Amino acid sequence: MPRQRSLYGTIAVAALVVLAATGTVVSGRLGGVAAAATVRAATAGCGTAPTLATGTHTIQSSGQSRSYILNVPGNYDRNHPYRLIFGFHWVGGTATDVATGQTVQRDVWAYYGLQRLSNNSTIFVAPQGIGNGWGNSNGQDVTFVDDMLRQIEGGLCVDTSQVFSIGFSYGAAMTYALACARPNVFRAVAVQSGGQLSGCSGGTQPVAYLGVHGIRDGVLNIAGGRTLRDRFVRNNGCAAQSPREPAQGSYTHVVTTYSGCSAGHPVVWAAFDEGHIAAPHDGGPGDSGSSTWVPALAWQFFTQFSSTSQPTSQPTDSPSPSQSTPQPASSCRVADTNNAWNTGLTSSITVTNAGATAINGWSLVFTLPAGQTITSGWNATFAPASGQVTAANMAYNAAIAPGASVSIGFQANHTGNTATPSSFTLNGTSCALA
Repeated sequence: MPRQRSLYGTIAVAALVVLAATGTVVSGRLGGVAAAATVRAATAGCGTAPTLATGTHTIQSSGQSRSYILNVPGNYDRNHPYRLIFGFHWVGGTATDVATGQTVQRDVWAYYGLQRLSNNSTIFVAPQGIGNGWGNSNGQDVTFVDDMLRQIEGGLCVDTSQVFSIGFSYGAAMTYALACARPNVFRAVAVQSGGQLSGCSGGTQPVAYLGVHGIRDGVLNIAGGRTLRDRFVRNNGCAAQSPREPAQGSYTHVVTTYSGCSAGHPVVWAAFDEGHIAAPHDGGPGDSGSSTWVPALAWQFFTQFSSTSQPTSQPTDSPSPSQSTPQPASSCRVADTNNAWNTGLTSSITVTNAGATAINGWSLVFTLPAGQTITSGWNATFAPASGQVTAANMAYNAAIAPGASVSIGFQANHTGNTATPSSFTLNGTSCALA
């Protein structure tokens, strides 16, 4: 039996069920970060020496000493505004559990499996709840998030148009509370097997929303998860529908993207055949850090959104014509980085339009090294799973303006060769390698 299940003792489960059944709502206190505009900017921490580092940090919030674990990219660049993702733990869990992934699979499932997909592109935060939960009494946990944001944005270079939250169970409830109370702060949220346990102050504005829930959840019933989802179906102006869900005993999942949502506010619903678990996988019961499909889905959902921030500095020196020999220019440029472990890897690919005209619709073709087989991907469709692969655009990222980039990626199994492809072609044109 997966270790995740052991986190829920009889008392903890009973507490969650009682809270969900009574519809406990705790109001949050508006103010501070909540007043920020939807289109925001790079932070005060950009362009200066960082004052925060990877590790545990303490902060005073609502008259209490609170703590959080911070993970800063190893190649941190003070002039680059970073995506920021909060990961909230479940009832009885800890910030350390989230930061290490130790309850499912250490390192592989760190920050709900998103850290290994990020390839040093993201700052991660794992806050610690009072009593290992997120009761949000008098809005104190929302205020805690405000205070963490203020400290992190002051000490590091953060892209404030790219702030996200993900959580499971009680952590999902806290993520939902932030979607309600801080819609102009969080670009998107991922709510895994949640219920309305931490309140919903406000809750009338649109926020990009990903909901994930097990059809056999005996702790927080899927009916409650559907209710949380439907609030943002309405807020986001999506067309009402009844998404298909998998059959019991199938050990599969079904993902539905709602139609008609307002621009920039998609709603995606993923139902899976299992119970109250955080890392479901197709084909069998229980959690699996290396096989779960949830991290790739959440990463795809978060990274589909474009940044509104710009780099805080520009190169000051460029070679004059007398210093270099002009080279033929390619109309595209590709940067590809692999992050490998045991028999798995993730590939993060950035495609840049280096030409003078916009690209409308694209296909990126490359050949995987022998022994690599794609198991899931994000921000593109990938076919076939091995050999010569074509990555094709999604509807939301078909256009690439001159000088702009799109980021795509995939997770794959390997038999020992973890190299990246040696060449790429975009719409039939060979791309330069960054």
